Amino acid sequence: MDSRYYPGVEADTVQLLRELRQLFDSDEAFEVQTMQVHATAILQARKAGTLRELTGLSAALTIRVTPEHGGTRVEIGMQKWFDKLAVAAVAFVLSAGLLAALPALGAYWQHKLTEDAWKIIEAHIARKAGGYVPPLPGRCGTCGAVNVSGSAFCAACGADLSAARTCDSCGAQVKDSAARFCNRCGKPLSG
Repeated sequence: MDSRYYPGVEADTVQLLRELRQLFDSDEAFEVQTMQVHATAILQARKAGTLRELTGLSAALTIRVTPEHGGTRVEIGMQKWFDKLAVAAVAFVLSAGLLAALPALGAYWQHKLTEDAWKIIEAHIARKAGGYVPPLPGRCGTCGAVNVSGSAFCAACGADLSAARTCDSCGAQVKDSAARFCNRCGKPLSG
């Protein structure tokens, strides 16, 4: 799952899930479910269809929002559709992060929905914080772990900390390794 940690921001999980749900409400082909497992709020969306279920391609885009000490963690990825009756049994597995991502949906569909979901999440976080929330100095922008100054990679998750990318659209240098959009022109960053 793609994970992003927002330090110093306590997201309104109920409102955020409501905003995310709007991505899917306009298309009747989607089944959407939300649930709360301990402190984690979860939204799952999948395209319904008998053929998908018969062939085992019944996977869901899963968005997990977890308030953590000093910030909020958001994770997005493909996982099995949770039977709400089995959520209590799955809660332990979910919190351990042992569910494997399932590439059941088309790459374009997954990429588009994921990017749209990240835009909604980042807009919500920015509203709560009163502006863009960069990673804290000395912390990984992906997982929030503290790292030694000058480290090239995060000791906790392996993310590249030495990022200094250039925006293809405007040429600005982007120093935030977790950034997905240029902080000068707002265009998506490649790679």
